[in-house]
Order: sequence, then structure tokens, then C-alpha cells
Amino acid sequence: MAHREHEHVQLPMPNGWFAVAFSRDLRVGDVRPIEYFGEEMVLFRTRDARARVLDAFCPHLGAHFGYGGRVMGETLRCPFHGWQFDGESGACSRIPYCERIPKRARVKSWTTQEKNGFIWVWHHAEDKPPEWDFPSLPEFENPDWSEPRSFEKVLDAPVQDTHENNNDPVHFQFVHGQPDTPPGEIHYDEDSTHYQIRNTSEQEMPNGSFVMTLVRDSWGLGLTAVRSEGIPGAGLLMYSSTTPINDRQVHSRWLLTCSNNMVDVAGEEFMNRLTTGVQQDLAIWRNKVHRAKPVLCEADTYLAGFRKWARQFYSRPVGSVSKAEGGS
Repeated sequence: MAHREHEHVQLPMPNGWFAVAFSRDLRVGDVRPIEYFGEEMVLFRTRDARARVLDAFCPHLGAHFGYGGRVMGETLRCPFHGWQFDGESGACSRIPYCERIPKRARVKSWTTQEKNGFIWVWHHAEDKPPEWDFPSLPEFENPDWSEPRSFEKVLDAPVQDTHENNNDPVHFQFVHGQPDTPPGEIHYDEDSTHYQIRNTSEQEMPNGSFVMTLVRDSWGLGLTAVRSEGIPGAGLLMYSSTTPINDRQVHSRWLLTCSNNMVDVAGEEFMNRLTTGVQQDLAIWRNKVHRAKPVLCEADTYLAGFRKWARQFYSRPVGSVSKAEGGS
């Protein structure tokens, strides 16, 4: 008989860049507890406006920085005894009642960057430094584009399964009601951490009929940009990051924007269609199991290519996590 614990293969935690907050939600001096990759951390913004992430627990007596911790210049002060930790290195820089600082007085500092409206953290299962990067998108700095609208949701799924939807064109027909599967092409960059899918079809818009191209760019397992192109001088963009919370849940964040001349023509419909689509996927993700070796048919060429590409983002082979380590 089929049982979830027998059918499901637990995916390891992937390596890469993942968003932990929208930039606009973290003000100077803010301190907040966060939990991603099965780890408890603290996110804060220093007086120089830099977003920093440290492990959550003070090495002194274990207080959680996220509950009562305070930004002091470029450091974070522990709420228990006032020890201060540098936001960049994680090293203790001051103990207010002691001149000598123990060598082991430090916590893990997570590599962060701020780009495209998100605060990003680099995760690597072996604590290796960043091995690749992703581009800044011009739309977010362009005054001719609308103020991005945000959308976020916690999903019951591994991050690879949510990303895999991009490479499963047939599911758009059966889950999302798309009348057919438009022809497309996929291109993997030489460095292999980025790929692009393009689908072109003729579409009726309020201002006429256009040959439109849906362009989906992905960098790593958690980052995707979806653009709708084809109308001269106009465009639509959805930019998302999906971050593992633990081995069962992810936090998906989206920014949606369009050129100002498209807001009232098609912008609202574009945004609503994408966010509605996520709701339609929820029941599938929540109840499915992950097949490390799925039975594929000849039409599943995108899926086969994606599975091969995705392997590079794991330090351990997919399927190597045993039930004793937390496999479902």
C-alpha cells in the first residue's frame, strides 16, 4: 500500500541566494527574529543602513538576539548582558564590563546583499562563500515603471517543487485552465546557474492584437523573473524569491510591476492572474510527494533538463537524506 513516508524522498537544503525580507520592510535600527534553512537567525539594519543577518543565540549564555536585541552603530547588542557583535563578521567587539574579549566570542554572520527590492542571504550547506551572483533589474530603478506591488505566502512544499512548475508547461493546461501549451524554447547559460524559457503566442489586448512573449529567467532554485514582452515601449514583470523555511515549508515573496503605460491596460490583470495561479497550485504542492526518480514521458523534456540542472545546488545528492535525518 502507498504511504507518504514510503513514497516521499526528502530533498536536502539547497545552496544559493534566497530572500529573507522585502527591503522596504526593514528600517534603520529594526531587529527581528527570522527562521530559514532550518536555522534561527536575527535580521537587523545598522545605523549605516546595512542589512545584516547573524545566528540567533549569544555565545555567552544563549540569549536570542531577536527578542530585545538592539542596534548599536554597526553592531547588535545582546539583550541579556550587553555584549555587542559586529554585523559583518559576527565577532564580539565590546563587553561593557570586561576589557578582554574571549576569542570564541563570535556568532556566524550570514553573507547578505540588498538588490531588486529584497534582502538576500547566501546559504551553503558546507558554509562555502558565494559561488555565483544574479543581476540587478533595470525596471526597479526606472521612473517609467510602477511602484512594485508585493505578495507573499508560506507554502507547504520543497523549494525545488515550486520552481519546477516553470518547467512543466502541461500543468498550466490542467491546473490553471490554459487552453493549450504554447510552443517554447529553453536556454541554459554556460555557467549553468541561469536559464531562460521563452513562449510566444498571439494575444488579444485591450489596445489590439500582439505577438507576445513570456520570458522566464531563473537564477538558482529560488529566484525567478517573469516578463511579458511584445508591445513596443511597454512591459510587465513579476520577480520572486522562494526561500526554504525548513524541509517542509517555503516562504515565497513576489514583486509585481509594469510600465506606467500598461497599469490600466493590462497591469492589474497580469498581477491578479499570477497571484491567482499560486492559489491553484497549493493543493497539489501540499499533498504531493517528491519523486527523486519520476517516471517521465517523451513530452517531459523541460522537466528532465531541469532535474539535471537542479542537482548542482545540493551539496549532497538528492535522496541522500535518510528518514532518521528528518525525511518524511
